[in-house]
Amino acid sequence: MATPSSDNEGHIKSSPHSDGDQETEDPANDGLLLLPEDVLCDSCMDGPTKAEKSCLTCLVSYCEAHLRPHLENAKFQNHRLVAPLHDIDCHMCALHHLPLKRFCLEDGCCLCLECESQQHEGHATRSLEEARTEKESELQNKHKLICEAASAAEKAIGNLDRNNDLIKSSVQELCSGVEEQFAMLQAVVEEARKGAVEVLEGEQKQALRQAAGIQAHLEQKRVELEKTDAQLNKLSTIKSDVDFLQEYSEWKKGETDVCVPRVSVTRMTHLTSYAQVVTDATQELCEMISSSYRKKLSTINKSTKLMMPATLQSSLPDPQTREEFLKYIKSLTFDPVTTHNFLRLMEGNRKLTNTSPWQHSYPEHPDRFEYWRQAMSSESLYLGRHYIEAELSGEGAHVGVTYKSIPRKEEHSTSCITGSAFSWCIGRNSRGFSVFHAGAETVLEVEEISRIGLYLNFDQGCVSFYSVSDDMRLLHSYTTDFTEPLYVTVWLSKKDNVVSLIHAQ
Repeated sequence: MATPSSDNEGHIKSSPHSDGDQETEDPANDGLLLLPEDVLCDSCMDGPTKAEKSCLTCLVSYCEAHLRPHLENAKFQNHRLVAPLHDIDCHMCALHHLPLKRFCLEDGCCLCLECESQQHEGHATRSLEEARTEKESELQNKHKLICEAASAAEKAIGNLDRNNDLIKSSVQELCSGVEEQFAMLQAVVEEARKGAVEVLEGEQKQALRQAAGIQAHLEQKRVELEKTDAQLNKLSTIKSDVDFLQEYSEWKKGETDVCVPRVSVTRMTHLTSYAQVVTDATQELCEMISSSYRKKLSTINKSTKLMMPATLQSSLPDPQTREEFLKYIKSLTFDPVTTHNFLRLMEGNRKLTNTSPWQHSYPEHPDRFEYWRQAMSSESLYLGRHYIEAELSGEGAHVGVTYKSIPRKEEHSTSCITGSAFSWCIGRNSRGFSVFHAGAETVLEVEEISRIGLYLNFDQGCVSFYSVSDDMRLLHSYTTDFTEPLYVTVWLSKKDNVVSLIHAQ
């Protein structure tokens, strides 16, 4: 859409009498100065002249001289003349060729008076000025919510940073205490000492990995909020009511959720229990040290599961029809910095193709998959419910979800989404379709699937795969305790394998 007065500004700049863009002398009007807000005659070729009327039939503005045929010639008597309008063709109803003067609250579009009385009869409408006032107020409230959400995200990130330091210091302190106890046992308990330290370091690694995953999600959420805020600021600068409301309506369709999940930050006080366990076990046994410590430490570890904050969706029944699933649809794209060099990104980073043996000159990046031909989504899935649809083509195409912490450079099967203990996926091979988790394959009794639906209920710890149709056929479900945000990840093991993330409406 052209900006207001774009044609007029063109006339002004081409005039030999122009003085910047502020005002122009009109030689045809006895030296009168034209102001930027004046509408110019579209028929004057020698220089800019102020228009007296705009014709809604011709969609042209005329000065006094060029207006005469409309006033004196009977052939123009049916033409509708109005006060001069900027960009007259942009502010006209395409159906009735009348000025846009109303805004439909139900359909979110600008209307002429004929539209209001016909196609939008009975709808709640407002004048353009009233509608803009209402929408500007709504945007201001949204801006306030975004600022509060961004501030909350920043605060949560700070808490996570501080918690990371506390985790490190706590584990280091406890490791020192464990070392002192095991020193008393010397060689007899050397094997058990190594096991206890391994458990503690594993606790640290898991806690830090969890915090890093949540922090990455919050960082992403903050970027989304800042982007939405920038869009709101851009909307507020639009001067034209019609342009504003039309841009607002387009923005409203893709409005970003401003809610930031609460983060449960813990001091991990349960770690102090490890020291007591070591002290008690030292006094109780020597010959059974190897098995006793590991068993007791494992018991504490299992009893200290992370408590995830509940969401409003937790109490709702799971969807059954595709229409219900689409309420949780997520629009995802693949992250270029994770994409293997044999995979080609297309269609706005929603589609991947295995182009082996042709490689792509992607820059080196620590997050890029180097051995397994995989790619991860840019957006994370955390708390609540999420639904994704994908199309798979060719034997060797797989799609699923995994933690961000999956190894990127290793050749071991645990670095692939079919072998990792923190990945759940579906794919096609020579046996047909199968689901995979931690290296275990479950063959599905299906012949052909045109589109895969992946449904994640994070709060309930459930990920399900469906054959997409009106009735949504359930293929397989996994239940576990998710501890980190999940990312959609694909593995294309063979040439010409294709996976496309569908942007369902």
